[in-house]
Amino acid sequence: MKSATPVVAAVGSTKIASEHRGCNIRDLMTEAVLNCLADAGMGDLSAVEQGLASYESDHFNLQMTLGAVLHDTIGMIPKPNVRIEGGGATGALALRTAWAYLQSGLCESILVYGCEKNGRGVSSRTANQLFALSADVDWEMMVGGNYTGFYAAMIRAHMEQYGTREEHFAHVAARNRRQAGYNPIAQKPMDLTIEDVLNSRPVAEPYKLLDCSLLSDGAACMLLSSEDWAKAHCPSFIERPRVNFVATGCGTDTMRLGDRYPHISNFRAKREAAGQAYAAAGISDPLSQIDVAELYDSYSGVEIQAVEDLGLAASGQGGPAVADGAFDLDGQLPVNTSGGLLGRGAPVGATGILQAIEIAQQLWGEVDPRRQVKDAKRGMTDTHAGIASISVVNIFERQD
Repeated sequence: MKSATPVVAAVGSTKIASEHRGCNIRDLMTEAVLNCLADAGMGDLSAVEQGLASYESDHFNLQMTLGAVLHDTIGMIPKPNVRIEGGGATGALALRTAWAYLQSGLCESILVYGCEKNGRGVSSRTANQLFALSADVDWEMMVGGNYTGFYAAMIRAHMEQYGTREEHFAHVAARNRRQAGYNPIAQKPMDLTIEDVLNSRPVAEPYKLLDCSLLSDGAACMLLSSEDWAKAHCPSFIERPRVNFVATGCGTDTMRLGDRYPHISNFRAKREAAGQAYAAAGISDPLSQIDVAELYDSYSGVEIQAVEDLGLAASGQGGPAVADGAFDLDGQLPVNTSGGLLGRGAPVGATGILQAIEIAQQLWGEVDPRRQVKDAKRGMTDTHAGIASISVVNIFERQD
């Protein structure tokens, strides 16, 4: 089978919510796939050659081998299937894996589908305990380590090293939730001021309640293929600008934050992932060569760290750049136009896919005009797991 240059053939998702009552994970995945088929103009999945399931947790979903169950549920038996898991980076890793399958010639079409039920189906306390299992259980969890604490320690180090202020990352929390108001699938749009964020309840200082992203239920899928396959099977493909999945990068770091000491203010893995993706896409100046980006804002300060590690701001200048509006909708490089994890929500296995859907729809020119980036031609997603123990950067380009 010949190698294929990956294109985005179609996308689909559910609404993201704190809880989808009266349905299970199969129902959510089926809804997202049906929406993807409608987006493609296809009647069924019979022409799709491969399935790829993306979800983080057997615990939240109360099902082992969920990938096989979902593959059966959406009617893709007996075609090949694989499950990808990589913490918060799961969805982006799934897309990266699909990119490799297409580039290798193993298939010419692959449906990447991701989902999670980690909203109110369990308490916040239980959810944090389950997420803590993603850390090093032997050395961190059993002495009380949790991710909110790890992230708080990192942004505190950033503040001490560079003078970053709470007002800087409060701007992220307010802006992303405001932008979620222009996204019909977003979980929790909010019209907030900087003062609202600063006055919210402390969680792990300096982070407050409104600095923290959401626990969510939801599903998303993206159909990737060769251009020839999309032209042959997806009627809507020929009506849109072509969007290519042009590059992917992946970096890693130590699981334990203490092993990075004293260099804990930023994410080494992001710098590695970005460097790989930029080299593959021919990007030398990302701030001027990327038009729109979805960044992993698990906590508001993480976006500030990310813009530095992705080369969008100099080290230590992320806070002032964010506060000055460089990454607002009318800024030099709009980020998290979807509302991000803070506003749109973050069903883990679907998150990286949702980011990519936002970028594809921006490049197609199909989002709400209030959040549409004018003449966007190149977009990027930045997704990570843990405290960026795994980081993935994926880049998409519109071909006119």
